[in-house]
Amino acid sequence: MSTLFDAIRDGDEDGAVRALRDGADPEGREDGETALYRAAVGAEAGIVRVLLAAGADPGRGSGEEGDELPLCGAAVGGHTGVARALLAAGAHPDQEETYGFTALAWALRLGHADTARVLLEYGADPDRRGPDGVLPLVAAARRGSTGCVRALLDHGAQAREAALREARRWIGADMAAELRRGLVAGNEGGETYEAVVRRVREDGGVTVVVELLRENGAPGRGDDRQTGHAAIATLLEAALGLRTSHEELAARALRCGDPELDDWTTAVAELAGRADEETFVAAAAWCAYRDPLRRALGARVLGALPGFAPSAVPVLRRLAAEWAAAGVQTRETAGPAGSAGAAVQAREPVLSVVTALGQCADPAAVPELLAVAGHSDATVRRAVAGALAGIVPAGHMEALGVLLALSRDGDARVRDWATLALAELPDDTPLVREGLAERLGDTDPETAAEAARGLAIRQDPRAVDALASALADGDPEGAARETALAALEHVRDPRVRTRLEWTFPRRV
Repeated sequence: MSTLFDAIRDGDEDGAVRALRDGADPEGREDGETALYRAAVGAEAGIVRVLLAAGADPGRGSGEEGDELPLCGAAVGGHTGVARALLAAGAHPDQEETYGFTALAWALRLGHADTARVLLEYGADPDRRGPDGVLPLVAAARRGSTGCVRALLDHGAQAREAALREARRWIGADMAAELRRGLVAGNEGGETYEAVVRRVREDGGVTVVVELLRENGAPGRGDDRQTGHAAIATLLEAALGLRTSHEELAARALRCGDPELDDWTTAVAELAGRADEETFVAAAAWCAYRDPLRRALGARVLGALPGFAPSAVPVLRRLAAEWAAAGVQTRETAGPAGSAGAAVQAREPVLSVVTALGQCADPAAVPELLAVAGHSDATVRRAVAGALAGIVPAGHMEALGVLLALSRDGDARVRDWATLALAELPDDTPLVREGLAERLGDTDPETAAEAARGLAIRQDPRAVDALASALADGDPEGAARETALAALEHVRDPRVRTRLEWTFPRRV
């Protein structure tokens, strides 16, 4: 048995197989813990599957009291692959540990959205109260996990009004202060602690972590909470059929201040989903504000608003021209490394306008996109390349020059999108072909595959070997292979196309 548990500690799947073949008991224990529980807690999905195949019971408890379930152990750690393996082997999604905890109760209280979704897919009750009597949707709202709330709503969870009240209660709260207050109140003995606060970007939001350190520096108690309460309120209001005002949604996005986080993206999605004149007018008005972040929000909404592109593009073009006239940072004008913070602050408004113009896909915006193609931030350059794909008019030499330069960018994703845009150009000239051929040897496989597709569109014979290489040598599950397969429709010779269609990956 020690050999089996050694393999689990080392994450050695082959070692676990050998131990079982040599007679180790798949239900064996060490220090009161079953092998399956130990592997589940250790996130060893492969070993979990081996043990299950050898006959380990996915519902058997572990620990001295036999009350610690492998599925709950996986849920506590957010080990989604392990949870899926246990559920597929017959673990009951609502089996309780001592004190009434189920795997879903653990996942929701710790904010493990992917694990919660898998549990719900396998039949966990979305309305089963936790050991504290709190309904799942309310618990997820309190935690501040947008992903958990989405998963529960997708599976019909109730108590939406109560969950909305809970979410609204936490919007704008100083989460670090709240957690610190709770930890200090729970301390016994009057010992002095120093509070250390960390903010971690994850799962579409920010998790606030507070730890108390003793006077000697040793760790004490800790707690953490996610901060997606504004996004959760927006989701629940929509689920309840409530129409939140434009200004309230804008306030939630701007309070967050980051277009990549759930509080912002959920507000934009809700506004864009209304697809009405009132929302267009509000978003266009935001584009005229002095506050750059509010203008960025207006641009994001205009770009995502279906059916309003003809009216949105002139507003967005004016905004892009204003940013360019104000002096967006380019690689030629960007300051030294110490000015990185200023460069990041300059990125978001420009990125929002470029992204919105890309969504509108109007060739009239090509001049404004070209004006910011030299931005110092790779994310903006990437967005410019993507926005230009499919909208550059034939014979536009300035755009061709910009795309060729971007296709040689130091950032792989910029090169990938620029090469895609080159492939989509309506021109078939030696300059375009050579620009694509130059990227066939790119170190990024997705860029190389896009180059091969562009040559295939133009019936260039160099595409055949490049496509064969992408199909045979690339990642079997990667985007490069998908791009290469999509390019086969442009191979006219039926014999060559059949050969390529039957080219299978050498790696599995």
